[in-house]
Amino acid sequence: MPWQAHLSLDYRLQGQRTVLQHQHDGPLRIFKSLYPEGDAICHNVVVHPPGGLVGGDTLELQVHAAAGTHALISTPGATRFYAADDLPATQRVALHLDSGARLEWLPLEAIAYPGCEAVNHWTAELAGNAELIAWDVTALGLPSTGQAFDRGRFRQRLEIPGLWLEQATLDARDQRLLDAPLGLAGQRCLGTLLLASGTPLGRQRQEHLLEAVRQVLDPLPPGVQAGATCPNPQMLVVRALAPLVEPLMATLQAAWAALRPAAWGVPGTPPRIWRV
Repeated sequence: MPWQAHLSLDYRLQGQRTVLQHQHDGPLRIFKSLYPEGDAICHNVVVHPPGGLVGGDTLELQVHAAAGTHALISTPGATRFYAADDLPATQRVALHLDSGARLEWLPLEAIAYPGCEAVNHWTAELAGNAELIAWDVTALGLPSTGQAFDRGRFRQRLEIPGLWLEQATLDARDQRLLDAPLGLAGQRCLGTLLLASGTPLGRQRQEHLLEAVRQVLDPLPPGVQAGATCPNPQMLVVRALAPLVEPLMATLQAAWAALRPAAWGVPGTPPRIWRV
């Protein structure tokens, strides 16, 4: 029987402390709140005990960050979309930030196993001067173990309504998309890191953020292609391609570590869960 799981996270201020209230239904859980950076920033880890999704499974995560809160959310491992029959496996993430909130959505990668029928939807809404740092990383197949993405489909939609939209259908049969220079150029891992604000960043701040990120993108690890741009007045976006997920994730982590202090004056110290 397919798994249906829902998790709702609600971040509020208690004095100067960001605290979490949450509700769950099905196999989607949250570890206890941690404060390695002090009371202002709440760290949480989202856990899916079954370890992966098959046809018909649905994971839904809703996050609300109230004014003045700052939360960082990650995961202990990859989201694995296994081979399916007819029904898709679906993950939906909705982020809602009130004015003045800061949120970091930093899960580990999604892995599209050969034969999967996967749907990954991610959306964020930012009010006022709320700011979001988020990434999304996808690995097609498992090249290091000889499991090529030679069948299956991964459909993705990442959106900040009215501001930014990135969507694609990555079909294993679409060799022009997967292998052509104007597509993935033979790479099988892709990632996007973004900083988005509910209000314009201003040209001077955008240039400062671009400079901070570009310094860590030169030089890149072997095989990694990456670049940073500001596609509109409210965003900075880093896109990366690589043959394997490890160097791509290391690249985005380095960009995050540079972007965080440049944008918010907060140290770019990696969460402990990334080293587990």
